[in-house]
Amino acid sequence: MNSLLMYGAAAALAVAVHAEAQVTKTVPGEMKTMTLTVEAIETSTRTLTVKKPDGTFDMIYVPTEVKRFDTLKIGDQINARYYENVILQLKAPGDKDTDKNDYQVTRAEGTSGGTIGHQRTITATITAIDPQAPSITFSGPRGWTYSTRVKDKEALAKVKVGDKVDITWTEALLVSIEDGK
Repeated sequence: MNSLLMYGAAAALAVAVHAEAQVTKTVPGEMKTMTLTVEAIETSTRTLTVKKPDGTFDMIYVPTEVKRFDTLKIGDQINARYYENVILQLKAPGDKDTDKNDYQVTRAEGTSGGTIGHQRTITATITAIDPQAPSITFSGPRGWTYSTRVKDKEALAKVKVGDKVDITWTEALLVSIEDGK
């Protein structure tokens, strides 16, 4: 799980934008279930450092709507189900660039859990294409860059350097908090 409320979820990109017949491509994710352990709490930024089952660490921003944040302590367990998908849409020349970030938190009444939803949309420009690898590189707002291999060589042949693509990441995190042992 990447940091939920950061826009680096592009790892799912398989980039299959079809410039002719199809201008939108959805790259579905999969639901992941895991138990995270709270390892550090930064109250001023409302950020948790959590340890994942594989022993790696991640940081999660907790929105102010999550009221139980102040009761968390080191060692608490967070049961999480995480899902993300990515939608790519080729922009027509001259269309206005997009850069938006939306969050929504829904508390589960009577429980220590809830759902955090996040959707990030940016306009990225294709800055490099390597048909030999095959790979593609994007750049976007605030210095964002991303390079990835491309599985669909036909789709890669239908885009060119300078094309603009709206990339939308949608993430949902369903959590419940258990007291540490």
